[in-house]
Amino acid sequence: MPQIIFLPHEEICPEGEAIEAEAGTSICDAALAHGIEIEHACEKSCACTTCHVVVREGYDSLGEPTEDEEDMLDKAWGLEPESRLSCQALVAEEDLVVEIPKYTINMVSEGH
Repeated sequence: MPQIIFLPHEEICPEGEAIEAEAGTSICDAALAHGIEIEHACEKSCACTTCHVVVREGYDSLGEPTEDEEDMLDKAWGLEPESRLSCQALVAEEDLVVEIPKYTINMVSEGH
């Protein structure tokens, strides 16, 4: 089973976290299932950028982003070439190293 390593994030997972995820599961769903509270203001419908992550290792194992995801990513804070919406990026068979950006465009976090 592939592993997702989340790099430390001051508020969401200060120590970092390594979790296992089934192939075909979104990065967001895998994180939430393991208590890593990634924001997802649009309830994972690809309509915001609050679940934006940067895939530091394993990016090429993910499927290509859709045009809708790419359009939303254009609005994300701190966009990088390896940026994805965690609600849309499905884990494949390769391990991933993921960084959750420090900021989102969400002015108010409702604490899902």
